[in-house]
Parts: sequence; structure tokens; C-alpha cells
Amino acid sequence: MAGVDALHWLTMTRHGESTGNLAYKAVAGTDAEEAGIPERDADIPLSDAGRAQAAAFGRWLAALPEDERPTLVVSSPYLRALDTAKIALAQTSYAAPQDPEGLRPKVDERLRDREQGVLQGLTGAGVERRFPAEAERLRHLGKFYYRPPGGESWADLALRLRSFYRDLEAAAPGGRVLVVTHDAIVVMTRYLVEELTEQEIMAIEKESIGNASVTRWRRNGARLEAVCYNDCAHLAGEGA
Repeated sequence: MAGVDALHWLTMTRHGESTGNLAYKAVAGTDAEEAGIPERDADIPLSDAGRAQAAAFGRWLAALPEDERPTLVVSSPYLRALDTAKIALAQTSYAAPQDPEGLRPKVDERLRDREQGVLQGLTGAGVERRFPAEAERLRHLGKFYYRPPGGESWADLALRLRSFYRDLEAAAPGGRVLVVTHDAIVVMTRYLVEELTEQEIMAIEKESIGNASVTRWRRNGARLEAVCYNDCAHLAGEGA
């Protein structure tokens, strides 16, 4: 894919654990219709464990060989992702906050989480009870193409990510880019880079992307090849 393939390294991480993640875990297996998250999606902060995970990811970044270190960092504008990027980069010598020449995250709204529209904050039970017609439409269309009212389908994510990666080709040709974002964006980047089918990526999506996990591709000839996916080895003991 043009733009992605122009990079030398593409490294992605999901934000550290957020208070929103904790809220959904708290109601899992219950009869609750809502997760009970007071903030808008863009303002959900990291949990204490999420901040520790971000720091652990930063130590992983600090240990990278010089020729694998990112030359550009781009983050979702959502608080949990941007704070993950800042905490992680603060652990490295090449992005020290006190260094005016240090690496700093740039924000791109195309890396934000998938818009859920009227279903935002609802559990599966909440969707079934409050929007039964939407639940049935989801089952009929399948997750990849289903778009909730006011929200986005997974296919919509592919459209905005194609635009994002085309722009990266101009911003960092041959560069080493770190993207700090959300689970759906990591999954759909794999769909684009590896030119997967709907069926292949929806099977992959069934495996949850770990908070502060590492997914990487590196250039091999004219293409990017997978190095690791959803790797959490660096988070041992950090609540991963």
C-alpha cells in the first residue's frame, strides 16, 4: 500500500489501560446496559496501571537499536493515547522533555478511536435492549460493514487510514514511525499493510489488542513485512 510501504519501520502501540477499560471490565458478565463512563470518549484518562504500562513501553523504546528508533511519533488526539505517547517518550534519551530538539508526538485526528455514535458507552446487553433493530442490522451486515447511527464502520476506518498513511509518505519517506493509537486502528492498519480480506481481519480482530502492546513491520525490499503483532512481553508485571 502506498504510504505505508514507503516507511522503513512502522511501530504501533495501543494506549495504556484507561479508566474506560476498567469501567467495561467492571460490568462484564452483569446485566448492566451502560459502562458508566462520565467523560466523553476523547477525555477518558489512563488508569494508574495504564501509566505504568506506558512507562514500560517507553523503556522498551529506549532499548531499541539506534537504527530502529522512531524518527517521527504520531498520536491519536484522545487523552489516553496522547498521554501514553508522552509518558513513553519521557523514558528515552532521544526524546527527553528538557531537550528542545527531542522527539515529540504529533497529533492526527485520523488516529482517533472508532466512533460508536448512538451506541457509545453501551454494553452488548444495552444495545440489544435499547436498539434491537441495530443489533439485528449488525448481525445481518457483519461487524466490518455495520455503521451505527452517528458512528463508523470498520470499513470507514480503512478510508481514513489510507489517507493518513498516504500523508506519511510525504512526511517521513523512508522513516521510522511510531503510531500511538487505539485497538481498532492497530487492527485496521494490519488489514491495509498485509492486504487482508474482510474474513481474515475479522478473525484476527477476535484477539483483543493489549494495552501498550507492540505491533511492528519493517521494510523488506519494496514491501513491509510483519515483525510482531500484539506483543506484550515488555509489560510483565505492569498489569497487562
